[in-house]
Amino acid sequence: MTTSNKKEKYKVKLELFEGPLDLLLYLIKKSEVDIYDIPIESITKQYLDYMDLIKELNLNNVGEFILLASQLIYIKSQMLLPEDERGEEDEFEDPRMELVHQLLEYRKFKNAAFNLDSLQKEESKRFPRFAKIAFEESNTIKKLDVSIFELLEAFSKILDSKDLSLMHIESETITVAEKIAEFQEILKNDIQVSFNEIFKKAHSKMELICSFLAVLELIKQGEIKVIQNENFGEIILQRTMH
Repeated sequence: MTTSNKKEKYKVKLELFEGPLDLLLYLIKKSEVDIYDIPIESITKQYLDYMDLIKELNLNNVGEFILLASQLIYIKSQMLLPEDERGEEDEFEDPRMELVHQLLEYRKFKNAAFNLDSLQKEESKRFPRFAKIAFEESNTIKKLDVSIFELLEAFSKILDSKDLSLMHIESETITVAEKIAEFQEILKNDIQVSFNEIFKKAHSKMELICSFLAVLELIKQGEIKVIQNENFGEIILQRTMH
């Protein structure tokens, strides 16, 4: 099986995690900028960098990300127009405003959904499983949510740190299914493993990609969760307790 066919065979549905508007909100928050005054040029560049990685990983809803990328590029082009082409000051409408309204509406509904989910979890705690209580009480360090885009950023840094030209020719035998089985075996013995650690023994770019897709699949299946003990700290993969 060729490398391209192998990538076509296995795709992870990114929408099960987060979508293009989530990425944009993440970049705005990360850049610590005002949502009403988005620096389109820098945000678009960052967004397109993520787009390159999403396409490289062959994630299956890339079309949605391309659509928003087109909108960002159009807005950027409008912002670059000379002032005399924008019309009178009182007639000029900031080309970012439609996107801002989209983001505000999306954030509002997402927060509402999060609050409903939190209420449901609070209800479920009234009748918890004893094993779950014992595990949570023994693990008192505060855990922070890690977004898919933080994972993508961490994986991008791993790719950048590797000298891919010196790595072995991509093996035809490496598959996502094999990496899933490998990580499941690792997590049978160790409840936690460093995100960076699982990529250290990779011998090719394809193996790196398969490893990352395996992590996403295990998250989707609820077999692992991703945690950090502090902001911008080390990313840890932890086996979930059933």
